[in-house]
Amino acid sequence: MIRLRHVSATHVGHVRKVNEDSILSLPDAQVFVVSDGMGGHAAGDFASQTVVDSVATMPLADTPAAQMQALRQALLTAHAAILSEIAARGGGTIGATVVALMIADGHFVCFWAGDSRLYRLRGGEIEMLTTDHSIVADLVLAGQLSWDAAEHHPQSNAITRAVGVGEVLDIDKIRGEVQRGDRFLLCSDGLTKYAGFAVLRDLLSDTPIETVTERLMARALEGGGADNISVIVVDVA
Repeated sequence: MIRLRHVSATHVGHVRKVNEDSILSLPDAQVFVVSDGMGGHAAGDFASQTVVDSVATMPLADTPAAQMQALRQALLTAHAAILSEIAARGGGTIGATVVALMIADGHFVCFWAGDSRLYRLRGGEIEMLTTDHSIVADLVLAGQLSWDAAEHHPQSNAITRAVGVGEVLDIDKIRGEVQRGDRFLLCSDGLTKYAGFAVLRDLLSDTPIETVTERLMARALEGGGADNISVIVVDVA
């Protein structure tokens, strides 16, 4: 029997006036979501909130496979709702990244679009399980940059995929087995701008779940806090 413990936090940061991130934890469904809005005040926060609201109201299914499909459909429903809002406003850019984690029957599945990320700490080693949908990600995959260096590239914020952007939402998926002792981190780029792989590994390895969000937030805020910061940490027991 898999037992999960989770903590979450979101912070506006030092520069922005509005928090355009939204987070969601559904322990009964074992679903966790981080969404980072784009498009400015009254647009970005609307987009990210639409994403988490859609997931929050999805039906609880009888099987993991059905729950996984419900989660995917919730993201597609959010995409349609944002497109409708764009049309009602007469156009413009409104969208949100999303990373959504579901755990069931000894396995995990993650859906994502954009540059919000899922990491896993296992056996003292950290791995980024998602791949950013961004211009700089293409440079990383081509071997021209490391992920840590990409955070400081002039086009680091230029994403190529998001909920509410384009007629059809292209959602990536990764799945795999979970092990006892696994620690998952879902986060927006407000954290990863200031915490590379080594920092995340050390913070996630050395910090109990009761204080891990505070330490992650402190790292981002001490680094500058130029963006909204959102984190969810999930431990597998």
